[in-house]
Amino acid sequence: MKKDDATTKRNTAPLIKPKIFLDADVLIAGSASTTGASYVVLHLSALTVVECIISQQVGVETERNLQFKLPQALPAFRVLLESSVRVVEDPSPAALKPLSGQPDEGDLPILVAALGSGCHYLLTFNTRHYYPTTKEIKIMPPGEFLVELRQQLLDFLSR
Repeated sequence: MKKDDATTKRNTAPLIKPKIFLDADVLIAGSASTTGASYVVLHLSALTVVECIISQQVGVETERNLQFKLPQALPAFRVLLESSVRVVEDPSPAALKPLSGQPDEGDLPILVAALGSGCHYLLTFNTRHYYPTTKEIKIMPPGEFLVELRQQLLDFLSR
């Protein structure tokens, strides 16, 4: 096999689109600023490079906080919500019990919704609130995610 054939064959392995669950703080940051990592992640989702997911609870919490603290960011939030995220239902109370104790109690529905949606990542600025025992999901801030995504893309392209 020629070198070019081997390179072509190696590059046929699929690149899996990351599924990302967003906490409310990331949505707030992405709605309030057009220069931060949160905004970039949301726009990567709009471009279908990644898939961003939130639960109904996260959407309500984000809108409530923006109304109270940053009402000027509400129009941007609504556009981002429409173009960049998929909203899933909140987990049932029964679904919460198996993961009890792995995040702070108030963040339990978020972790359960993220895992239930098959997300690879949960992006939040409050990483200290989460300590899952599973390796199915990585908890990190948006900036760290972008560094990891960039490295994954570079690794994929260099195969």
